Amino acid sequence: MADVLDGINCPVDKVVSLFSKKWTIQIIRDMFFGKKRFKEFQEDKPKLSNKVLSSCLKDLEDNNIIRKEVISTSPSVTEYYLTDKGRGLNKIIYEMAMFTLDKGEFEEYSNEEVKNEMRKNFKKACNIE
Repeated sequence: MADVLDGINCPVDKVVSLFSKKWTIQIIRDMFFGKKRFKEFQEDKPKLSNKVLSSCLKDLEDNNIIRKEVISTSPSVTEYYLTDKGRGLNKIIYEMAMFTLDKGEFEEYSNEEVKNEMRKNFKKACNIE
């Protein structure tokens, strides 16, 4: 039986390698709040280059986390959606957000009203009961 902490066989290592590229988690998070077009991913991430975004989207599509839909308009529009597999990350994304809110280490989340609004928004977006 393989050792649980063996980097080759550890399921945690597998998922970390899948999502370790810069911006990947933020892109997935954004998609829980609805379908996105290419430029929408960059609206609140000015340091996210077209090249990196394209690469991340391709990797996520190749791993069946998202799907790309090209709408034949003039000019054509491309929208990205989470797949069922991608939506399966809902608890991970939600728990990451709750960890940040609950630890009280970030000044911007010191206000209980702000924290409660963030909790509500993530709960709804991630479909957490």
